[in-house]
Order: sequence, then structure tokens, then C-alpha cells
Amino acid sequence: MILCLTHSQDTFTIDRVQQRLEALGYEGFRFNTDEFGTKYRLRYRLHTTGPQYELRCGNRVIDAREVRGVWYRKMWDLQVPPSLDPAYVPAFLKEYRTSLHIFLDSLDVPWINRMDLDHAVGANKLMQLTAARSVGLHVPQTLFSNHAEDAIRFFDDHGGNVVVKLHGALSKSMDGKSDFFPTTRLRKEDVPMLESLSACPMILQEYVPKDRELRVIYIDGDFYTGSLRAPELTDWRTGNTTLVSWETWELPAAVEEKLHDMMTLLGLPFGAIDMIVRPDGEHVFLEVNPQGEWGMLEKYLGFPIAATIAEKLVNRIEQYG
Repeated sequence: MILCLTHSQDTFTIDRVQQRLEALGYEGFRFNTDEFGTKYRLRYRLHTTGPQYELRCGNRVIDAREVRGVWYRKMWDLQVPPSLDPAYVPAFLKEYRTSLHIFLDSLDVPWINRMDLDHAVGANKLMQLTAARSVGLHVPQTLFSNHAEDAIRFFDDHGGNVVVKLHGALSKSMDGKSDFFPTTRLRKEDVPMLESLSACPMILQEYVPKDRELRVIYIDGDFYTGSLRAPELTDWRTGNTTLVSWETWELPAAVEEKLHDMMTLLGLPFGAIDMIVRPDGEHVFLEVNPQGEWGMLEKYLGFPIAATIAEKLVNRIEQYG
């Protein structure tokens, strides 16, 4: 059995991966992490033969020893029972998060991605940019600061050609409908607002002229790349996403090689990589999201991303023995 970690509102991608796992002879059990505190019973015991970790969901019992591999798509916030006294909510969340990680930490099997590396890389864009630069990828000049004086100097040093963005996303979706702070071109009249950085550190980067934006899906050495012609938008999600037209894009072999080296260095078999293609054809690395969205590329471009995830994970399981 392969555990598929996701959440109750996930659609399309989870179904596609499970279907391919079943075709390969493996059961893909959907584990909605947001429902762990409301729909799962847990039983962890220490026997003379060692620890036993067991979950029950409805009539289904999941023993950690049965799990052959894990597809880590997303971890979601825990649902809280509406009847729970608000005074007990902090304890509920703390203890259920601990209990969830105790079970997941017991799974010494192949993962795509390993949770500790997934979280470490996703939470540190400076690590990503450092890794990208170390393998020869082009990256924009970057400042991460809570100090207005630093930010104003950076703005001036780049002649006002600067974008600003949060380190982490406010929204977990790609539809552009949820609350989020988009990557925004900083204007001269916005500079006085940088005094508020002490309340919220932000990333400033040199503005990179673009011919295309790329979403590159990397899966254990394979690449699937969608492109958008949207040079007039700093962040394409701020436009009408229903009019966005994805096109296929072939990465140069040298760029693929460097991205593969970067992902190997970061320890990630999966990632959604954002890049810009400059008007002169130069490919510029922006970031990698270990839990990034890819359903739109499979849906609109026909890329077999779900099948590849399933196949790569099964390959790892069978090599693991």
C-alpha cells in the first residue's frame, strides 16, 4: 500500500496518481491530513517486539508496517470539531500534530518528497537560490530584509527595477482567487511604504524582463514544462486566470542538466520550478516549490505528470526492496 498525503479538498491530481498506482498493482490510500483529528483513530503501542503504529479510518485499519511508500503531495491545516470548547483548541492542535508526525516519522520507506527535506527547502528561498547559482543557473539579485534602509538602497542600486514579494504564500492554490500577495513591481511612490518592513520582512529582487514565464515540473530526472506569454504582468495570477493559455516549452539540455543537479543537491525528487525566459532567450531561475501545483499542465497540455509520479515512486519502492 502507498500512502498518498493530501487534503479533503484536493481533486484531479490525487485521483490521477491513485489510478496509475492501481494500474501498477499498488493500492494508493488517500490520507486527508486535515481530517486526521476528526476522522481517524490512532493506536500506538510499545510491544516486546518493538513499536506498533496503527490508524483506523472508518472500517479501514492502516498499520505502518503495511506502507511501502509515501507520495507527499501536501500537508493541510487540521480541522477542529465545531463542538470543541475554544479553550481546548490549542491542546487539540498541538497533540494531534504531534501524533500525526509520530506516525509519519515511523515510515522508513521511499518518499516523494521526504517530508523533512520538502519543508526545509520550501521554507528557505535563499537556500534554493544558493543551490541554483552553485550549479550555474542564472538567478536574480536578491535581498531579504526587514530594514527599510537596506531595501531603499537595493531599489536605488537597481535603478528602480525591483519586484517585491513575500517569502511564503498566503494562498495554497494556483487559481488566483484566494487571498495572496502577488509578486509586485515596486514603484517610486511605493518606496516610503518600505518603512513598514519591520512589521513584515519581504524579498526584493531585481526585475527580470520576460518573454515567457515557465512552470517546470521535475520528477526524478524527467521534465514537463508549460509556458505563458504574459510579459505585461509581473505575476500572471493577478490577471484573468480563465484566459491564461498554457503552451508547451522545451528546455535547453544545458538548463535541464543544471536543474537536475540543483534538485539532486537539494535532495528533492519532485518540485515545481518557476523560471523566466528573457527576451534574449536566457533562462532565469526564480524558485522551486516542493508542493507546487501541476494539475493545469496535465489538464491543458496532456502531460503525464500523475503517471510519472506514480511510476517513479514504484521504481523507488522496488529498488528499495
